[in-house]
Amino acid sequence: MSQSPASVPGQRSRGLIVGLMLVVVAAAFAVGVGVTGLLEDDDPIGSRTVRTSTDTMGARVSTVVTDTRGSRFDLLDEVYDILNREFVEPSQVDLERLRIAAIDGIVEALNDPHSVYIDEETFRLSSESISGAFDGIGATVQQDGSEIVISGTFRGSPAEAAGMRSGDVILFVDGESTDGWTLQFAVSVIRGERGTPVEITVRHQNDAEEVLTVIRDRIIVPSVQSFQIADRAGNPVTDIAFVLISQFTARTRSELAPLLEATANAGLSQIIIDLRGNPGGLLTATVDTTGEFLDGGLVLTEVDREGEIREFFAESGGGGTNLEVVLLVDGGSASGSEVMAAALRDHGRAVVIGEQTLGKGTVNIPRMLSDGSVLYVSVARWLSPGGDLIEGVGVIPDIIIAPTDEDFEQRRDVALHAAIDLLRGQQSAAAVGG
Repeated sequence: MSQSPASVPGQRSRGLIVGLMLVVVAAAFAVGVGVTGLLEDDDPIGSRTVRTSTDTMGARVSTVVTDTRGSRFDLLDEVYDILNREFVEPSQVDLERLRIAAIDGIVEALNDPHSVYIDEETFRLSSESISGAFDGIGATVQQDGSEIVISGTFRGSPAEAAGMRSGDVILFVDGESTDGWTLQFAVSVIRGERGTPVEITVRHQNDAEEVLTVIRDRIIVPSVQSFQIADRAGNPVTDIAFVLISQFTARTRSELAPLLEATANAGLSQIIIDLRGNPGGLLTATVDTTGEFLDGGLVLTEVDREGEIREFFAESGGGGTNLEVVLLVDGGSASGSEVMAAALRDHGRAVVIGEQTLGKGTVNIPRMLSDGSVLYVSVARWLSPGGDLIEGVGVIPDIIIAPTDEDFEQRRDVALHAAIDLLRGQQSAAAVGG
């Protein structure tokens, strides 16, 4: 089960589409400015070795080294002691809740949306999602008010086989009501070891309730898909290849390769790559995927707090180097998708069409804490091959196409249609942009 809304061309939500979960920001109580003994009464923060190793886009796990709190952080212990003895509602003086609030308060004070504190379970779920495979039922969910709603099922998944449908509201899981559940909690409960059953009571859109027994399995989440697209007149497009990259996972390059080969075998010379709603993903996957359309060259530059530079280059001989490329982006295109768009634009390999991207160009290192929770810390920024800063700016398309309310209501994918027209030479870039 994933938290990704079902998404196809012409049916995307405006703004940031979260996609498969990378980081879920914990709720902040805005209490205090320290973390001190509320972390561990008997275990001061010191040098710790991280227990996991990942290579996510801007999220490389490394060793935590910090022990400079001194007496300044002792004040937080004093505050807690006073509250614990004297606060009028003692039930509210919960050590665990207050220490998480203190951590959130520190991180929030940085005014950096990318430095976040998450619990161990959230980190585990996000790590599974970014791998491109997990054990579960094979459905995507979203929260609609207080309800957990199925937004889609993967083809051939246990959820589909059991009769689960888009729009179903999950009422009970193994006899327990979902009333008051968060989306994250629902995902963590419904996921489980392959081969094990989970009983899910759903309410279909016709208000009929049904109890479904779903046997969990290994779910492979495709990060690259090819759809049949249509032009403005509604005619199938057979002269231009189309791929949707929903996220950069460990499988992205291997999933893209056969599609590029099929494109070449079909004698096609043009391709539309849809990065709308793509939240990023693995750094290596982003560089490798971008490299499929570059014959070598710089993909991105990373600059840390000391001004040290680290450069990432594409390998030569990519499968899409001979294709004419148009990239589609929107406000939900972030991180890795922005890196790819900026790199192909700067190298003159693609025309970028759509809306200005999110502007997430920060390297975030997950530091694992002693209780298994994780603190993501922003440690560096990304620059495009041309030296443009991505953080807070994003990628401004060569051709800006913003769908109107009427376009959404009529399900018109105006950015896709503009890309088709441009590749077919029916309109110039200037005309489409105007």
